[in-house]
This record gives sequence, C-alpha cells and structure tokens, in this order.
Amino acid sequence: MPAKEIVFALVTALHDIFTAAWIGGLLTLVLSVLPAARKTLGMETTQRLMDAIQKRLSVVIYVSMVGLAVTGLLLSNRAPGFEGLFHFGAPYATLLSLKHLVMLLMVGLALFRSLGLARLRLPAPRKQKLSLALLVGNLALGVLILVFTGLLAAAGTLPAP
Repeated sequence: MPAKEIVFALVTALHDIFTAAWIGGLLTLVLSVLPAARKTLGMETTQRLMDAIQKRLSVVIYVSMVGLAVTGLLLSNRAPGFEGLFHFGAPYATLLSLKHLVMLLMVGLALFRSLGLARLRLPAPRKQKLSLALLVGNLALGVLILVFTGLLAAAGTLPAP
C-alpha cells in the first residue's frame, strides 16, 4: 500500500476517533449518565458529579476540537469536490461549508458552556437549566454534523449528473 494511502487512512481514523470521543461523549452524558445520576443521586449531588465529569471531559473535547480541525482540513483537501473553506458553488462544497459552520457553532457552544457559563451571574437553578440546554443543543448540532457527513459521503460516491 502506498504511503499516501496509509497517511489518508490514519488521518481518517483519527478524525473518526475525535468525532466518536466528542459526540459519543455527549450522547453518553445526555442519554445515560445524566438521567441515571438524577434518578439515583438527586439534583445537588448530580450537579457536583456533572461538574467533575465536565472537568475531565473538557480535556477530551478540547483535544477533539483541535484534532477535528486539523484532520478535517487534511481530509477536505483530498476531497474532489472541495473548493476551499466556505464555498457554496456546488452541492458538495455547500454541504461541506454547512458542516464547517455547524462545527464552528458547536465549538462556540462547547467553549461557552465550559468557560463562560460559570461567569454568568444567574441563580444556580437557571444556570443548571441553561447548561443542560447548551449540552442538548450541542448534541443536536453533533448529530446534524453526522447527517452532513453522511450526505457528503453519498455525494462523493454518486456519479455526476
């Protein structure tokens, strides 16, 4: 196997790992950990647990953000329909640009939730509700990115009309 193909395979694998870590972490947190903790531990202890989890998970998310940006750029440059960042000239380029815009929004929400939310002067219950809304919103954006990825994969494998 040529070196170029091996590098492409490794970059793709890393991109998939970063995606699984970030979006998989969100899915696990929202669908499993948070409901189980609320049911078992109560609100106050659940909040302390979520704070501890967020502290540890933030490192994974920050690494994933950087890793996805780097590997995503490398993968985009190899895609035949790539026309540059934020180009909307062709269907493939438009889908890719939309995916990048959603990714930027996801990064912004994640950074605000982990770094900015604590600085807001809100009562604790409101802050907790906002934190949950941001968490669920980020998960929804992550799922949307996966939908765009599926559409891009389909668009990249279909013959041109």
